[in-house]
Amino acid sequence: MLDSQEKILCLLQNGKYHSAKSVSNMLGIQLSVAQKYLVQLEDSGVLTSVHETNEFKLLENLDLLSARRITNYLSLDSNMPCFEIKVFQSLDSTNKYAREQAEAKTNSGLVVLAEQQTAGRGRRGKRWVSPFASNIYMSIVWDFFRGAKSIQGLSLAIGVGVRRALLQLDIKDVKLKWPNDIFVNNRKLGGILVEIIGDPNNACTVIVGIGLNVTMPESQAVEIDQDWIDLSQISDANITRDQLSAKIIGNIFEVLKDFDEIGFSAYLSEWQSADFLKNKTCMINMSNDSITGTVLGVDNSGALRMRLLSGEEKRFLGGEISVRINK
Repeated sequence: MLDSQEKILCLLQNGKYHSAKSVSNMLGIQLSVAQKYLVQLEDSGVLTSVHETNEFKLLENLDLLSARRITNYLSLDSNMPCFEIKVFQSLDSTNKYAREQAEAKTNSGLVVLAEQQTAGRGRRGKRWVSPFASNIYMSIVWDFFRGAKSIQGLSLAIGVGVRRALLQLDIKDVKLKWPNDIFVNNRKLGGILVEIIGDPNNACTVIVGIGLNVTMPESQAVEIDQDWIDLSQISDANITRDQLSAKIIGNIFEVLKDFDEIGFSAYLSEWQSADFLKNKTCMINMSNDSITGTVLGVDNSGALRMRLLSGEEKRFLGGEISVRINK
């Protein structure tokens, strides 16, 4: 989404109808440009219009994010560390923006949220479908000082933090699929992407990306290549995305603040209680090979334990591999 579209959305925040001509005049852009962006936003399900008068306004039930409201929810917890929250109408990727900020030496604890991602990515470079004002697209910057080895299993522990947030909002049957997926009712609700920048043997910075389906439009869902679910399908509670974001941020900060001291073993039993793959026959796909076996769980470092068809037990770390359940 271009800058002009962001300005249009800000202009329409008052909930009133605006004509393309008035938008053009107030923003100092050509009428044809204003008309094009308004139609694009309407096609995205963000605006409604009266075609006879060529007027547009934001949908009344549009649940837009607010850094101020999220901060207010978090302020109820006096144990929260200092942090900064940035909310954007659109980014190519929250992880990319967070990484750029980290490389520019931003403060640890920066939280980046976007209403829409135009180039969101999951693990292995897969596209993360990111419609406007529908889901959670979040990245967090956090500094560690004991090297990458001290944060083995971090993505799994982040999964525990996200699961805690969902349970606190009365979402049931939340499972964790190794290494970084959130499942409910056997379908994918969200995912986690952890990137490390800096010296892996010394001080380094981690970018924690979280994507969570809240109200996925059916028109966008056709692009998803696996079974999915969103919160609107599994909860009748009126949970705003601000409330959800605050719960996720608070629980993830709890994990991050001392993870390099206590490690994944402190979260092992909780992760095991939600293990989606345990005792299932799965195929692990690597860059040039695939292995089939029965998943036994994970170890203290977060590695996947699998009993192969030969009876041998092997362990796998994350990285460029994927796990598929055999039907």
